[in-house]
Amino acid sequence: MLNEHTLTQLRSLRMDGMVHAIEEQATSTAAAALGFDERLALLVQSEIAWRDNRRVQRLLKAAKLKVSSACVEEINWRASRSLDRSLVATLAGGDWLRNAQNLLITGMTGCGKTWLACALAHQAARSGFSVLYTRAARLFDELQVAHGDGSFARRLAQLAKLDLLVIDDFAISPMGAAERNDLLELLDDRVGTRSTLITSQLPVKAWHTYLDDPTLADAILDRIVHSSHKIELKGKSLRDHKEDK
Repeated sequence: MLNEHTLTQLRSLRMDGMVHAIEEQATSTAAAALGFDERLALLVQSEIAWRDNRRVQRLLKAAKLKVSSACVEEINWRASRSLDRSLVATLAGGDWLRNAQNLLITGMTGCGKTWLACALAHQAARSGFSVLYTRAARLFDELQVAHGDGSFARRLAQLAKLDLLVIDDFAISPMGAAERNDLLELLDDRVGTRSTLITSQLPVKAWHTYLDDPTLADAILDRIVHSSHKIELKGKSLRDHKEDK
């Protein structure tokens, strides 16, 4: 085994994965039988895996998912929900994120919109995409505060860099002129370059009326609905059965 000084140097270089692998190899009879090149290859692979795992953990922490435990492997495929397995499998693959497409999830309260959104966002983070979850009301409150303290442009720039922005509970309360303008600004920075996932109790076909401004509604919906996938969840509330998926 390498001496402690060398291990300390590796730690100072933040090569903790390699240090961990070296310590494991020191007690492994199988590793002792390998040649230098083979052992070195294993050490390098361990470092890569360690860094990949640390990056995923950072991405998941930064995502601030409401349901951090949600994952696509545990989706409830109950027939009454009308979930398309093929579509979900495609979304889990991540091409919609690579192609800067949007995802709109609608359905009655309690049918699992937030859980499914968090599961797909979790999958996105595991695939290396930067993600942020926020409720629509909190997002608009945050942007209004940003107007007041002069950080609006900077905050929009930060949001524009996210690979996936999840806006939960859209259209749950009336939207004023300020919120409509902020939403248009936010989406305009992301259209064609980044993906946005929106959940709502309100069907997509009713969003134009909800926005209550024909001109802005046309512009907003053009940026949301264009190049979007849609999931309309059906069935009774899962909360009636003490489920949350």
